[in-house]
Amino acid sequence: MRIEKKATLISTIVAFLLVTFKLTVGIISGSVAVLASAIDSLLDMVVSLFNYFALHNSDKEPDEHFNFGRRKLEPLAAVIEGTIISLSALFILYTAISKMVQGSIIEHLDLSIGVMIASLIITAGLVIFLNHIAKKTGNMVIAADALHYKTDLLSNGAVLISLVVITFTEYTFIDPLLGIGISAYMIYSAYPLIKEGILMLLDAALDPQSVDKINRLLNSQTDISGHHDLRTRRSGSDIYLSVHVVFSISTSLYDAHMVGDRIELSLKNLFPENNVYALIHLDPYDDSEIDDVD
Repeated sequence: MRIEKKATLISTIVAFLLVTFKLTVGIISGSVAVLASAIDSLLDMVVSLFNYFALHNSDKEPDEHFNFGRRKLEPLAAVIEGTIISLSALFILYTAISKMVQGSIIEHLDLSIGVMIASLIITAGLVIFLNHIAKKTGNMVIAADALHYKTDLLSNGAVLISLVVITFTEYTFIDPLLGIGISAYMIYSAYPLIKEGILMLLDAALDPQSVDKINRLLNSQTDISGHHDLRTRRSGSDIYLSVHVVFSISTSLYDAHMVGDRIELSLKNLFPENNVYALIHLDPYDDSEIDDVD
């Protein structure tokens, strides 16, 4: 099993434990804040399950229906998760504003504080673990999962701080103020995740730095006289690119094929953390400036 799938399973188990703890304490204590946090953890569990199935299916081999595989399930999952984070932020914002307008009373603070401390510790450990896996694999789904639980870490911390402050001061307005700040941060953090996922789904080119690396490699090849029509895209953790390389008209097909294979291997070594699929078109002369004839 891929380490990314193991990470999503661990996330799901942790979310299930948090839902159980928070829901039980929320019902016993009558704390609206803890019940809301339990619902948020339930949402986390659903998202982690979705991420597991997305990674499981994106790992399947290409077939007659999906000739290039199912890697785009990864950016799709990232977009969905980013959207869920944003919707959760809007709900928190709405709840916070409602509490500011109507006011609220929190009871059984000791029990609520205890469960939020435990939740904070567990979630912090999960965030550290997911960030480690995301950096190690470069997987977009795990990065999205890490972001989701990071926002949970902040929301849990805010709930805990507000409960402690309210215990000593009875300043209940602190809770909704923290909620507004957290909702703004969640939306700010989710935006680049959604943007990157959508660009990947639309087959956007690789970033300029990566394209520049490819061009420098191609320009350094002494067995070709030029190249053109470089096209790139990313699908999950896979990179696809195509390029026309120009040879002398006297170069044999065998020699051109051998050079093409060597360039393909060099392109794969250029991105060692990704699967690189290169389609190299062999041109006997530079036809890049020849107009198409209808």
